[in-house]
Amino acid sequence: MNKIKALFCIIIPIALAFLFNTKLGSTPPLLKFLNPFMGFWQNAENNHFIFNHKTKIKGAIDKIEIVFDDKMIPHIFAMNDHDLYLAQGYVTAMHRLWQMDFQTRFAAGRISEVVGDKAIEVDRYQRRMGMVYGAENSLKGMMADPKAKEMILAYTEGINAYIKGLSHAKYPLEYKILDFKPENWTPVKCALLLKQMSAVLAMGSDEFYMTNILKKFGPEITKDLFPDYPFREDPIIPVGTKWDFSPLPTPKTPESFTEALTGEVRTKEKVEGIGSNNWALSGTKTASGFPILANDPHLDLTLPSIWYQIQLHAPGVNTYGVSLPGAPGVIIGFNQKIAWGVTNVAADVLDFYQIKFKDSAHNEYWYNNKWNKTTKRLETIKIRGGKDEIDTVYYTHHGPVVYFQKPKYGRADNVPVGDALRWIAHDQSNELMTFYYLNRGKNYNDYRKALTFYTAPAQNFVFASVDNDIAITPNGKFPLKWKDQGKFILDGTDPAYDWQGWIPAAQNPTVKNPPRGFVSSANQSSTDSTYPYYINWEFAPYERGKRINDRLAAMNKATMDSIRLMQTDNYSILAQNLVPAILPLLNTENLNATQKEALSYVTKWNKRYDADEIAASVFEIWTKRLSFNIWNDEFVVKGIPMRYPSRDRTVEMILKEPNAKWYDNVNTSQKESLADLVNEAFKYSCDSLERRFGPINKDWRWSNVKQTNVPHLAKIPGFGSKILQIGGAKSTINAISETNGPSWRMVIELGKTPKGHGVYPGGQSGNPGSKFYDNMVDTWANGQLYDLFYMQAPDDKSGKIISRLKISK
Repeated sequence: MNKIKALFCIIIPIALAFLFNTKLGSTPPLLKFLNPFMGFWQNAENNHFIFNHKTKIKGAIDKIEIVFDDKMIPHIFAMNDHDLYLAQGYVTAMHRLWQMDFQTRFAAGRISEVVGDKAIEVDRYQRRMGMVYGAENSLKGMMADPKAKEMILAYTEGINAYIKGLSHAKYPLEYKILDFKPENWTPVKCALLLKQMSAVLAMGSDEFYMTNILKKFGPEITKDLFPDYPFREDPIIPVGTKWDFSPLPTPKTPESFTEALTGEVRTKEKVEGIGSNNWALSGTKTASGFPILANDPHLDLTLPSIWYQIQLHAPGVNTYGVSLPGAPGVIIGFNQKIAWGVTNVAADVLDFYQIKFKDSAHNEYWYNNKWNKTTKRLETIKIRGGKDEIDTVYYTHHGPVVYFQKPKYGRADNVPVGDALRWIAHDQSNELMTFYYLNRGKNYNDYRKALTFYTAPAQNFVFASVDNDIAITPNGKFPLKWKDQGKFILDGTDPAYDWQGWIPAAQNPTVKNPPRGFVSSANQSSTDSTYPYYINWEFAPYERGKRINDRLAAMNKATMDSIRLMQTDNYSILAQNLVPAILPLLNTENLNATQKEALSYVTKWNKRYDADEIAASVFEIWTKRLSFNIWNDEFVVKGIPMRYPSRDRTVEMILKEPNAKWYDNVNTSQKESLADLVNEAFKYSCDSLERRFGPINKDWRWSNVKQTNVPHLAKIPGFGSKILQIGGAKSTINAISETNGPSWRMVIELGKTPKGHGVYPGGQSGNPGSKFYDNMVDTWANGQLYDLFYMQAPDDKSGKIISRLKISK
């Protein structure tokens, strides 16, 4: 008996130790996690930054001083470019190592290494989209340029110097929860990060929907409901701008163009919300007499924040702004002489080609009247707790054939089966040099030179200088296409469907110092229809751009504050256009008490999506349901994936075509009118709000319906923000939805000494145990901006300094 007891005394602790040190599902190994010397306690807020400290980094050429202000923003003072980017890599890793690691693993299709086989479809998708292939090509472009090579190698060196000095106890908390450890950084990871940004901004694709619509309804209806230019538009380059160049001849449209076929697969529409605003006002419209530039790029909001604030100071450069954790340089920002910002163009630089294979071996495909060989790329996916999986991806000259059977991963729903992907992000490029030159730019010519290096994702680069120049350029490497090339799936057998060269960079649409005294963009059409090249057939709806242009046109003696307030403007042009058209169609006699009360709110509504507006909640659900009522009966057919016509076309029809045939529901015996649909949608809106919140009360307010919050990057519970009671909507300048919105708000006042103001919904630290993790969220939610501390020297006394780090070789 004593032997058995003794055996239990030995076996049970060993078994418990094994269990507590082993990761089970999503539960971290508890002994490791709770260990007071190594576990999560070590990540609690500590003040080890609040004094001067020193470190030595092998590879540093000279001494470097890093000053941290009271938001924990680093201001780096280096003696040369190499040390500048080495220090940038080091401090970014110090604050954001896990985020950098996780984002690049995700981009490379390597999440299964960390979480096991539940991520296998995600990894397969990333590999099959050619993310690593594109990053490798991009890296070739960067390494071929001596400056870009120096940037990327020094940045990598800095990250690895930080990782090398990191003890297990100091690993970021997410490593302990997910039970893995940091690995050395490599230059290809910097390229992967930029590719992932391309994917985020380009991966909506509608050509499969459009091909099916063309087959079902024919060319006339398709052209009518999906026009190549919107009913209302206020384009980025002002109407009537003259093009001072001789355009290249446009490729001839193939006769077989409208006969493209599609795979039977449900696809994902482009989602409105990946939007942004930027504008610059000339000194003629500001109180100071110098330009003011504003930018708020809208992305999916996350903690840690997408951006990392930083100042870079070395001989020839003193720039402040936001960087992407994992890439050197400042992406959006300003220096002594210029300021710049970006919004997404939505250029059509991603096309699918239907491939005709010789047989099921997929070794040969028919193109240009002969059989051509495919190439194979073997992707080895390592799986935690399982055997490696080798996935074979076949490439044609267009690019990878993403799937041969229907994908099992939701995000891949927009990928047709058996089609090859031609995507600009697969090409060799060197975007780093754009930011290298912008960071050091002094004038308009420097801005134009910087843009020539930029490939993808295409961006509307807004610019302002102390010389009182303002400009905007929808910029990227744009394929030379025939009109509507890529609106539908393309024929992969015919060379006439290939991309036929490139629009010359100097002929990308641009405007400098327009007579109206401002430039702006909100993802709407780049130009009016006189521009001689095809960029895309559909852009973001016009309302945000229209509201921005209306406000800027009326503005005089503008200050930072008038611009800041404009960034959080919740007025809806959509509501302005639609409410007067649909309110009179309501049959008030058939409304119950709740519906009548809701109607009184909408009747008195100021058309603002402010946080406490009940009418905004009613209108939002009402108009979404109305769109569903108009289109769903004919544009949702099982086995034939399609999409609805655009919001712009829907509004045009409501305003101008009271008897359009599309109001009738083909699935019912009676003939419905627009009024019938408007009444049903209004009652639906009120009923759904009443089911959710009870009879009309303060819980119907817009902020409560919208539920804006900032989730954790890996969706770890408890690591995201609280629900934020704020206004804004996709159709307003302040375009905030549940988890998408202004990822960085910036206003720059140029002058003898530039003044910067900015905020993002997060903080500098990636550590949930730090007070700098989410300390800016409330300021962001309240529409306020912080003054940016633009230092001229390490001993600059104009801001609050809480810590210094000195690096020596």
